[in-house]
Order: sequence, then C-alpha cells, then structure tokens
Amino acid sequence: YPEGFPDEVIEMFKEATGLDVLCNKPYSGTQLIADYGKEHVETGKPIVYTSADNVFQVAAHEDVIPLEKLYEICEKSRAFLQGKHGVGRVIARPFAGEYPNFYRTSGRHDFSLIPPKDTALDVLMKNGFATIGVGKIYDIFAGKGVSETYRTGPNKIGMEKTDELFEKDFEGLCFINLVDFDMVYGHRNDAEGYANALNEFDEWLGGFMEKMHEDDVLMITADHGCDPAYTATTDHTREYVPLFLCGKPVRGTEEGEAPATYTSFADLAATLAQYFGIVYSGAGNSFAEEVFV
Repeated sequence: YPEGFPDEVIEMFKEATGLDVLCNKPYSGTQLIADYGKEHVETGKPIVYTSADNVFQVAAHEDVIPLEKLYEICEKSRAFLQGKHGVGRVIARPFAGEYPNFYRTSGRHDFSLIPPKDTALDVLMKNGFATIGVGKIYDIFAGKGVSETYRTGPNKIGMEKTDELFEKDFEGLCFINLVDFDMVYGHRNDAEGYANALNEFDEWLGGFMEKMHEDDVLMITADHGCDPAYTATTDHTREYVPLFLCGKPVRGTEEGEAPATYTSFADLAATLAQYFGIVYSGAGNSFAEEVFV
C-alpha cells in the first residue's frame, strides 16, 4: 500500500471500531510518533499506517488507548482484513512518554493472517514431533502448528530460553526468532548496536555449538536483510539472506566450493520435512540430499 490504505479499508476500520484515524501513510514507526503523537494524544484518534511490508499498523499512546483496548482494535481489524485486503499482519504499536519525547514500549503484538494451508510446522506436529516457538514464532503463524510457545523479548532473553530448552528432552523443531537485529538496530540504522548484538550472538553461539548432540542440526537464517549502515531508508534492504547449517549430520563444504542459492523459504520447510522423515506436500524443493551426510 504505497499510498496508504484505500477508503474502503478505512471505512471498515471506522465501522468496526467506532474510531476515526490519523496518518494512513507508509511511515517509519519512530518518526510517526514524533509527527503524529501529539495530535493523537489531543484527539484520541489511533494512528494507522503501513510500511514496505504488507502490514496494517495501529499506534496509540498507552495512556490514551490502553494496551488491551489497542489489542481489541487490532483483533477487530484482523477480522475484516481478509481476502482482497488480507495483509500478512496487523500490528499493535503502543508508545508512551510526553511530547516531544515519545517512545515505543514493549507491548507490540502481531495478529497474523492464519496460514491458508498446513505448513511444515503443522505436518511435524501431526507426526508427533515437538514444534517449539521462541519469541514471535507463535504470532507469525497465528499459533497454527506451534505445540509450545515462549514469548521472550530481547535477544539476550531469547538466547537464555534457547539454552534452557536445550536441556529439555524432546524430538522435533525448536524455532527461535531474535528480534533485536531487525526491530532495535536494523530499522533504526544503528550500525554500532547491530555490531554489538552480532558479537553477543557470536559469543553465545560458540558455547551452544559445543554442547550440541550427535543428531542435532542448527540452522541460522533471516526473513530478509536490514542493513543498518544503509541510511537512505529504514526499510528492508535485501531479500537474499544467508543460511548456515551445522552439526554432525551436515556435510562439510570443500575448499573453494561455491555456496548454493535456493529460491524460497519453502525449500527450507521441505528440507526439514525430509530430514525428519515425514511426507510433506507443501511448496518448496528439499535440498536435504545436498547438505546432509
């Protein structure tokens, strides 16, 4: 929605919530509250906006529209944002503070479009495997196919929860989302913060890899790139992302061997299914035979 949402969407919002809106444009979230926060506090109108992503975002000051009310507004929006206007996520964006020093709070919540058919998570769960979500995983999939969930927050808490779950006896997939690289540093063009977060993750990763079991496989990837040093935009900067695999079952690469390029995240889903030995008819082409011994 490069020009904001069409009138029909805004009218559905007004009818569902009884509220008028401010903004209705693509916007940087932090700049948004600087530009519209004062008017929002004075009028009580929620701030509706989008971004380069296919999302419908609702920002509100916690003293004007309390969190539970904001979540209710987003749930009502999710109900009519289907079909033609079935955006991937409706996102609650609470903020606090006094003008001109407004700041986002940690109460963000994503209301995702329910996957229209079974994902690899669903198939894993139906075949008796654990599908454990850490961070935003439950929200991303609207809970579908997630057998156990832990909402965490900052990277540090996510890594601590991953260490805790490593001691748990289960067979299946533990799916972790570390949000700081994107939300705290990437979109804010904070290259120094991003570098520090990478160093913290790298230090944690060394200890985690040392304790992996014989049949454990670790996969590290991202859903997009968000280069904090590219200051021309606060949006995503690339769609090709790295994929790292390690563990005893993973075939090592030969010196000078060029890395493979895959076409879709669906390829990773198909690869997971093959590794777990289950039948999966979803999109994607497995590359399991290329990477596992």
